[in-house]
Amino acid sequence: MLRRTLRKRRRDLSAAERRRCTAAIAEVAAPLIEDRSGKRFACYLPNDGEMDLTRLIKSLWRSGHHTFLPVLHGPRLRFLPYEPGTVLRDNHFGIPEPVEDADRRCKPSALNVVLMPLVGFDERGNRLGMGGGYYDQTFAFKQRVGRSGGPLLIGIAFEFQELDTLPFNAWDVPLDGILTESTYRHFGTG
Repeated sequence: MLRRTLRKRRRDLSAAERRRCTAAIAEVAAPLIEDRSGKRFACYLPNDGEMDLTRLIKSLWRSGHHTFLPVLHGPRLRFLPYEPGTVLRDNHFGIPEPVEDADRRCKPSALNVVLMPLVGFDERGNRLGMGGGYYDQTFAFKQRVGRSGGPLLIGIAFEFQELDTLPFNAWDVPLDGILTESTYRHFGTG
């Protein structure tokens, strides 16, 4: 019920509010981008009312960063380069992803920053996703190395998606930070 309510609210944002938030998040993320110059960023293309990262991705390109998009592969994600002119095709959820090329994949552990969509989050870094568990399964190794190891996992959300608290399961991988149209908050030590 909570997931459905938050998804509806996200989809119901006006076009003007969506444009404002998209522009604002690119500004809020600027220090994060500068601090990680020349790094490998995993991003996503919006679906179901998620925050649109197009402006932020273009900033990453201009700053000389390497950007990657997730590609569904069984219960996990693979990450393939995303640059101007990348050929995309829709997966079975209707989300565009790069055409698979095994020689160009980036291992999840080799990414520096992962910008993750979400449905809800809390102040402890817990994330409510769409329910498929793809990010949790892909980054399960972070539970062994802790928040200070592996890529920085940053949730992307609208401010209204913050909740007082979310349940945490043993398989959930917590966020290292959250980026909204208003602020960047860091939860961990990485």
